[in-house]
Amino acid sequence: MSEQSPRQEFPGLRMGRPFGIPVYVSWTWFIVAAFITVMFGPRMRDMLPELDSTVAYAVAFVFAVLLYVSVLLHELAHSVLAKMFGLPVRRITLYFLGGVSEIEKEPPTPGKEFLVAAAGPALSLGLAGLGLLADTYVINDGGIAEVLIWQLWVANLIVGVFNLLPGLPLDGGRMLRAGVWKLTKNPGSGTVVAAWGGRVLAVLLVVLPFATSMTSGQEFDPVELLWPVVLASFIWMGATQSLRVARIRARIPQVNARALARRAIPVAAETPLAEALRQAAEQRAGALVVVDHDGRPVAIVNEAAVQATPEHRRPWVDVASLAKALEPTMVLAADLTGEPLIDAMRSAPAGEYLLVEHGGEIYGVLATADVNRVFTGV
Repeated sequence: MSEQSPRQEFPGLRMGRPFGIPVYVSWTWFIVAAFITVMFGPRMRDMLPELDSTVAYAVAFVFAVLLYVSVLLHELAHSVLAKMFGLPVRRITLYFLGGVSEIEKEPPTPGKEFLVAAAGPALSLGLAGLGLLADTYVINDGGIAEVLIWQLWVANLIVGVFNLLPGLPLDGGRMLRAGVWKLTKNPGSGTVVAAWGGRVLAVLLVVLPFATSMTSGQEFDPVELLWPVVLASFIWMGATQSLRVARIRARIPQVNARALARRAIPVAAETPLAEALRQAAEQRAGALVVVDHDGRPVAIVNEAAVQATPEHRRPWVDVASLAKALEPTMVLAADLTGEPLIDAMRSAPAGEYLLVEHGGEIYGVLATADVNRVFTGV
């Protein structure tokens, strides 16, 4: 299962950089590997009665490793195509439910979105087809190799088909999103439709075992509900997150640097904080910019540092001690709006940014907190 994902702080063990993309294995994978080994060990013994228990469990562990190699190839299909389209890929992480490709920007067109989403299932189904051909015509002696190939092509078939289901966060959901985006010219509408598709799928996954038990007349086994509930929870949470992101993205056009800017006044580095605040209040300014002797801006006084300074100390603290030196990336054009403004802020995170006109004149200061309020509604 794969989709654009929020950044994770502790991705796991780094395993390499195929195609320049860092690959990590989460500690949760080891739990699943142990589970697969324990569950498939007896099955391997049944399929290969000539093996003793130790070898059977070893073969089951090899299957677990090869299965996740297949998942890695699935994710690489997404990521390599995304890189070909100029989209940055932060990393791939393999975890207990499969894998996730952290593609840091959305495809710019519905066509590219569809192709990137379809690449993973296409590769999984391709592996299933190759495995079936190998199982049928090449390796069919009933030995360990054939058993592993049979297990792997069936597993890849399941992964490929399951990921084609039309609901976020599955690849099929992203393909559905691309289709709705193409029809409506609105990516947000595509996200909403595909996310609700994911919620419907989550409900069906839980309902299906009950319905199957009732129609077959067999007694319902609660254990059979465990895995569907895990998958349904994953899909429901992913769909809900997609809806949340869609609501946030709908507000991006409201982000306007000029409209959100605070009026700033220039102050010398040695100016006491109390005096600088008095001047700002007098001129109804909401920000302080430290300038050198030639009037060039060199730093922005940090609002959080000002608020943390007790009032009785403000006459004795100069503004330079509370200011952050201006880096080139902290100077933004005053006419930036929407996605370009968000991208500029994301590429250089800071508490405040200096807004300048095309001629270099200071327009004001943009506080990250003010931009965040557009999305939180505070």
